[in-house]
Amino acid sequence: MHNRTNRPTRREILIAGAAGAAGLLLGGLRLRAAEAEPAGKIPVGMQLYSVRGECGKDGGKNLPKVIEAVAKMGYEGVEFAGYYGWDAQALKKMLDDNGVKCCGTHTGLETLLGDQLKKTVEFHKTIGNKFLIVPGMGGGYTKDAAAWKRTAGLFNEIAGKLKGEGMHCGYHNHSAEFKPMDGSTPWDIFYGNTVKEVVMQIDTGNCMGGNGDPVALLKKYPGRALTIHCKEFGGPGMGLVGEGKVDWKQIIQLGRTTASAEWFIIEHESGGAKAMEAVKGCLDNFRKLLA
Repeated sequence: MHNRTNRPTRREILIAGAAGAAGLLLGGLRLRAAEAEPAGKIPVGMQLYSVRGECGKDGGKNLPKVIEAVAKMGYEGVEFAGYYGWDAQALKKMLDDNGVKCCGTHTGLETLLGDQLKKTVEFHKTIGNKFLIVPGMGGGYTKDAAAWKRTAGLFNEIAGKLKGEGMHCGYHNHSAEFKPMDGSTPWDIFYGNTVKEVVMQIDTGNCMGGNGDPVALLKKYPGRALTIHCKEFGGPGMGLVGEGKVDWKQIIQLGRTTASAEWFIIEHESGGAKAMEAVKGCLDNFRKLLA
């Protein structure tokens, strides 16, 4: 006899619905179809760069308090942009203690090259992360179209090495990747020459800041944006998500369908004294947009 958990399987829920049943009774718990998790639900994480000032307080010792506060806001994951002196085991404990996951890290390209890759893989296995995203690269990798093509080949090699580990490498844009280059753009040169396993972490606000169109790019490269950086563009001051010009309705819909997104990751650029207040406001607004 096979052991069973108390949680109904997706197949059981579908069978019960098709039969017109009011619900399933498992382990004394009756689950109505209306209570089932909605289709297309994508968890929401937060890029810790948004609150870098808080993370760095007291020489980085404030990081556990930041993760606790972020979890209490309702974020389901965090994406690291530096570790503030903490090792992998300590970071995993912070995550577990607060019931959040690591939804990615921003890591330098050098950590994915040569002998460093093995160490990086072990680190990320420990913290439970599978998205190793490069947030920027030096001129040797990006100076012209030929360089971008070579860099695409390099990412393909890294992706091949990570595939057996269940991990992905990827790239995160700023504004420069959407400027004209040899009849194209760096973004199209790079993603037009990389395999599907290289994640297209599009940052909506940065993209629009470079006159790019995040909606069009999510459509152009289906299945590539496994994590989407949700950053506002325009609006009052440094606007919160939902207060500017980003077409969130389409971004969310494409994330749930064409893009095959596994995480929405909110980022707010301020990093200042009111950064914690800002990321809470972003999440509150984003939840309304998800409804």
